[in-house]
Amino acid sequence: MSHPARRLHSLHIRQGHPDFLDLPWELPLEAWTERSPRVVEVPRGLSRHVVVFVSYGATIYAFKETPARVAQREYDLLRGLEDRRLPSVCPVGLAVQTEAGLESAPGDRPGLLITQYLASSLPYRALFMHQGLERYRSRLLDAMAGLLVRLHLGGFFWGDCSLSNVLFRRDAGELQAYAVDAETSELHEQLSAGQREMDLQIMEENVAGGLADLAARVELAEELPQELEAWQETAASIRQRYERLWAEINRELILQPHESYRIHERIRTLNDLGFSVGEVELLASGQGSQLRMRTIVTDREYHRHQLHTLTGIVAEERQASLLLNEMQEMKATLTRKMDRSVPLSVAAFRWLDERYHPTLSRLQKELGRAADTAELYCQVLEHKWFLSERAKRDVGLDAALQDYVTLTRKQPGIAPLLQDATRATGSDG
Repeated sequence: MSHPARRLHSLHIRQGHPDFLDLPWELPLEAWTERSPRVVEVPRGLSRHVVVFVSYGATIYAFKETPARVAQREYDLLRGLEDRRLPSVCPVGLAVQTEAGLESAPGDRPGLLITQYLASSLPYRALFMHQGLERYRSRLLDAMAGLLVRLHLGGFFWGDCSLSNVLFRRDAGELQAYAVDAETSELHEQLSAGQREMDLQIMEENVAGGLADLAARVELAEELPQELEAWQETAASIRQRYERLWAEINRELILQPHESYRIHERIRTLNDLGFSVGEVELLASGQGSQLRMRTIVTDREYHRHQLHTLTGIVAEERQASLLLNEMQEMKATLTRKMDRSVPLSVAAFRWLDERYHPTLSRLQKELGRAADTAELYCQVLEHKWFLSERAKRDVGLDAALQDYVTLTRKQPGIAPLLQDATRATGSDG
């Protein structure tokens, strides 16, 4: 099949990524599958644009074709999201092609937005259509609500929030959601109540439509369309969860002069939700000596920051929370044994040396490499808690690890991250 000839007009790539010059720039993006061995298939959502994924070693990049002016605007928005540390795909670069024999304004030329594929992520369709992922479906609601709250706190008006524009990453039995598409979006210092309301209305319409479309697909198992009929109400449920979380984050306290301890309680409550508190404002309430307390949150990565500071491990928020809980348990054990207080930093070092690294080393030896080692370790912890609950006692990490390995060999789908790892270890070319 012949395709109209093109040539590469310009290419802007951020440092730390390939130059992509070995790709077939003389062809439109839709024809790359036929010509480039780097093109790979990954789990993906629906898109109104042509999207192609290419692999450079263990890293996968997404190329999306839009008019050059649209691609430039979306690239700038994604850079803005990155600067504000908001959960979204990483913008890598921007390319512009020209078509042979066709004159067009610079902004109307074919543009290619390049982003880095979110490793170990899943589109919403995979959560409904793949066996072994059923337990994550209910987590989708909280993940979507949490994502919208974080984006709105950061001044991001999405304008097209839908299930297809979100990728989900497993996070210790939960899901974390990331924005993928920013084509219709805007960045502001702060969103008004009207902007937030409009975004929520768009989300409800798009989510209901996406689930209706999924339910109509004939290849779904017979029981799933009936299940999805009940899920038509999920859009309203996402809004309800959003509004509860938004209200909690923005709740103000009235403090009496002797209630300074409530400041620390409020900060701990927000930390438990994963939010880092950047500032605390104390203002006169207009009622005598009372003060009005308002907290300003910066991101939802409190436990991630703490874990990285202690260990250097990069993990998702809930993963980090679970790993920190294990360190706290070790800290308590060491304190009891040594009959003196032990700093958490000391417990973290012992935990790395005695639990985390030995467990991952054994998992790699028994099952192969994993794309997300923190998630794999958390799966072992979850298995340990399940076995301990069944046995009515703590079975210990070693016994849980052995049982997890045995079960995974019998049922490979229990640890899909291992399959991701197999794909990610392909050759560099």
